[in-house]
Amino acid sequence: MTERGERRLLRERCTEQTVREHLIPREAWRPFPRAVDREAWTGLAAETPRRLVERGARQLGRSWEELPATLFLEFRRNGNRSRYEQRHFARRRALADLVVAECAEGEGRFLDDALNGIWALCEESFWGVPAHNARHSPRFPQSGLPDTSFHEVDLFAAETAALLAWTHYLLAEEIERRAPEARLVPDRIVREVQARVLAPYRAVDDWVWLGNVRRPVNNWNPWIHSNVLAAALLLEADEVVRRDTVLRAIRWLDVFLDGYDDDGGCDEGPSYWGRAGASLFDCLEWLRLASGGALDAYDAPLVQEIGRYIYRVHIADAWYVNYADASAKVHAEGDLIYRYGKRIGDARMMAHGAYAARLEREAGTDRSGVASIGRRLPELFNEVELLAADAAPPLVREAWLDGIEVLCAREREGSTDGLFVSVKGGHNAESHNHNDVGSFVVALDGHPVLIDVGVETYTRKTFSTDRYTIWTMRSLYHNLPSLDGAEQAPGRQFTAKDVTAQVNDSVAGLQLDIADAYAPEAGIEKWRRGVRLDRGGRQVVLEDDYELRAQPKSLTLHLMASGPVDISTAGSLRCATPTRPLEVAYPADTFTARVEEIAIEDARLGPVWGERVYRVILEARAPAQRGSWRLTMRAAG
Repeated sequence: MTERGERRLLRERCTEQTVREHLIPREAWRPFPRAVDREAWTGLAAETPRRLVERGARQLGRSWEELPATLFLEFRRNGNRSRYEQRHFARRRALADLVVAECAEGEGRFLDDALNGIWALCEESFWGVPAHNARHSPRFPQSGLPDTSFHEVDLFAAETAALLAWTHYLLAEEIERRAPEARLVPDRIVREVQARVLAPYRAVDDWVWLGNVRRPVNNWNPWIHSNVLAAALLLEADEVVRRDTVLRAIRWLDVFLDGYDDDGGCDEGPSYWGRAGASLFDCLEWLRLASGGALDAYDAPLVQEIGRYIYRVHIADAWYVNYADASAKVHAEGDLIYRYGKRIGDARMMAHGAYAARLEREAGTDRSGVASIGRRLPELFNEVELLAADAAPPLVREAWLDGIEVLCAREREGSTDGLFVSVKGGHNAESHNHNDVGSFVVALDGHPVLIDVGVETYTRKTFSTDRYTIWTMRSLYHNLPSLDGAEQAPGRQFTAKDVTAQVNDSVAGLQLDIADAYAPEAGIEKWRRGVRLDRGGRQVVLEDDYELRAQPKSLTLHLMASGPVDISTAGSLRCATPTRPLEVAYPADTFTARVEEIAIEDARLGPVWGERVYRVILEARAPAQRGSWRLTMRAAG
């Protein structure tokens, strides 16, 4: 893994002098057409204005649902965060739909409802969500309700600030022209965004998401910065303060980049890439657009590698390799991927983005889980180009991300037919960590068969000291061994060692020792694991070679499967897939097999895996102090 130091990647390319000389003044900055720019809005792709107007029309006459204190308190009282968040996000989606619909139609029909939405958001006590509340409150730390005397800057306070900033940018002139009696609404937007987000962002240096060079940060850093930058560039009237806010963001984004290895791998997984690497892209776009192209970091190798991660961990269709809290099924934002690829000159990334966009259109995917006009606008004005682009996923033959220690490989470049395997090393203190050092994923004909389940709907427990009592976080529910019930432990010291990758035309595999991922009390001297794709043999091979300090009472190998598993023949597991079974051959003289069915009742896992997943338990017949075994996996027949 790459040694980290304090990177100055952005500061070297976006210097203070360049910012001073090239930052376009607020009044002159026109990144996208406003509502009053009718020619631009009527020139969108053929059906787009109609679609936007229809979507906005569904919000006409909306009653803006209340966000009462008792709903906010549910997170502290019973751990539920979803009921409040549903209303919180619905308000923001509705406002974004109304704003964009007014821009598309331009007749004033959506203005009053948009004004109601703006007013409703400005009346909220806190723009964030209960799970992120009162982390820095000086008077009421860890309060169940927001401290309105201190504004916490979390993900969704920043998202709300950017939503209102874009609303101001797009509609302020329209309000002045069509509803001058409401002209104080744009003024209120400016004041609320300043007080709730921009001022506290500039005043506080110990927001945990800023991080420092000794503590890598996660997606919060670029996600919040993408919204802070947009809000400051669009609303800040004092050009000195505006420039200094940009410089501050550049400095702290370098800290985010410092947490990355040179391979650009996202240890949070592909669905979080959408708010890690993709939010970095948002930041770089605002800098570039706000300077006429002078503030540009797309030539940086690390920026390019961060972008490429998303297609390197792609399996097929909407399936991706999903270690940590990521979902195995990702509705990737195709337009953003395409534009990122275009900026770095990567035709494969552009094609992957166009393909992901096509999947979205075919599935009728609604990506407005959190309203983001800042992402909608470039998508709308890039739609014609995207529709004409080559839409073919690269389906790379293999990718070895040595920084995060993740290997992905398939039988043939450009084809989903046959076997795909991914295996990981790493450690058990990764962002959104699961205890999964040495786990692996196997897909057949583009469908995951031996899987990483992912994560259930977030609750208070998810990010508490009880995190590793949740089944999806535990190594017992990953493709890993246990002995005498011992499982992997959380923490940076629980890690893979002696990790080596072998990648060539015939073989792609990873060798590692996972002994140190378990607590010392487990008594493991070594556990050498190898997982490889043998292209010539058209098989995936798992080999374990272990040595313990004492003979165990029990020794078990677990495999998580997406479909039913037939164990009727000793030495064979036939795992069902939508095409043909995956057959896993195991030594019947070493193991007995049984299968547990795990019902899926969670709203987050259900759309990925359906009603159930399956846990194969291979139990050693005669647990020994030393031993080895081999499992081979291939398409049946």
